Amino acid sequence: MGDLTHVTVNFETSHLIFPTLIAIVLVILGLAILITNRRQIAGAGPYWRGVLDRMDKVRFLGTIALTVIYFMLMVPVGDTWPNTGLGFLICSIPYVFLSGVLFLRHRAPRDLLPVAISALVAPTLVWWLFTDLFALTLP
Repeated sequence: MGDLTHVTVNFETSHLIFPTLIAIVLVILGLAILITNRRQIAGAGPYWRGVLDRMDKVRFLGTIALTVIYFMLMVPVGDTWPNTGLGFLICSIPYVFLSGVLFLRHRAPRDLLPVAISALVAPTLVWWLFTDLFALTLP
């Protein structure tokens, strides 16, 4: 009976349970969509060809590249100062700035100032909220 009130947590793998469950649910839902809408999906080639021809490829691919680099660098930078969230903060400031610059039409210094302020304030505020107010660690 004493075993029912005793809980052991394997911290090496416990954080993987919920993302794995979500991934399984998303795969099942994706398959259901593919099965139920297979005719519409099969006939959507010309539509997507037109979308790809009209899209802003520099911004689209730039956003993907910035996001991949952001996630690749966050853990190594965070490992330099463990359990402080500085990996998040140090990587988020240039990520937000470069994402903002990527989507600006005019890149004059006057236009860059609000982007720079947002890139400094937003990640710093999120970092402070998570580390001090919620007492959660970020990478």
